[in-house]
Amino acid sequence: MPLDIGLIGATGIAEKAILRPASAFDDVSVRAVAASDPVRAKEFATRHGIDRVHDTYAELVADPAVNTVYVSLHNSAHREWVVAAAEAGKHVIVEKPLCLSALEAAEIAAAAVGVQVIEAVPTIGHPWQAAVREMILGNRFGPLTRIRTEIRFGVPAPGSYRERPELGGGIFLDSASYWLQAVQATVGLDGAVGSAQSAFDGPNGVDRSFDAALTWPGLTAELHCSVGDKHIANHEFTFAEATVKIRNFLLPAAGPLPLNLAIRRVGGPTTVEAFPPVSYYDLQLARVRDIVASGGGELAAAVDRITLMAALHRRAREAS
Repeated sequence: MPLDIGLIGATGIAEKAILRPASAFDDVSVRAVAASDPVRAKEFATRHGIDRVHDTYAELVADPAVNTVYVSLHNSAHREWVVAAAEAGKHVIVEKPLCLSALEAAEIAAAAVGVQVIEAVPTIGHPWQAAVREMILGNRFGPLTRIRTEIRFGVPAPGSYRERPELGGGIFLDSASYWLQAVQATVGLDGAVGSAQSAFDGPNGVDRSFDAALTWPGLTAELHCSVGDKHIANHEFTFAEATVKIRNFLLPAAGPLPLNLAIRRVGGPTTVEAFPPVSYYDLQLARVRDIVASGGGELAAAVDRITLMAALHRRAREAS
């Protein structure tokens, strides 16, 4: 089935996640765009050769030339337009996080009848995750005891939605999807007991630093995320007999770039398991095509992540 995509949001991430990779697929076309500022939408359309510009998001959702809607708005607007598009019979790709609460996730799931709703977490499907899962299941280095993820992003521009809690701002909601997806892909989320803390001392009371943990008998998965000058995106898996680390795991978001697993054995040498260069956004759009064509979905897994993310965020708020 061809993907005829309408963009809700004339954004930089729409350029990276949809427009650039779409050029590699004969059956993917960007048909329309709408933005909060119609002038900006028209300029964006001219720049990218998009034929149709709509004055409102509702007009784009109703456009018969569009069968797939891509949503890249501030986080608090995701649920409204995902539900609207799904109820109009469109497939939906929505930037992470899918939404902001378990209730919103349930509303999206209820609306997604006969259509696919795909949360755009670009790390999904990279082969490093399957490699780590095989290490765990095969007991290659003994039991896994700890997963630690550290993420640091740049300080948001003044006035950005990332500094406005009512719009879903804060570092945790910007980072948690990467952590939870990696944990889900390697050990799963079932049975986890969560804890979280933050001072919520950023502008307007957003979190600029956040710590969270999931625990099971014998295993802890930790996240430390913050804003600062140096970009960091690392996962570390600690086994009884080795530590496996992946640095800069978001690197392929910049284009076809390699990733490596550094495996340091206890009392032994460090070896490297290398993965060939890939682009996260090429992989993501190919995955969307496959999901729409096959009818198999990822929404249940996304709902599980959002339910846990929202619970952790709420617990940290209540404790601050």
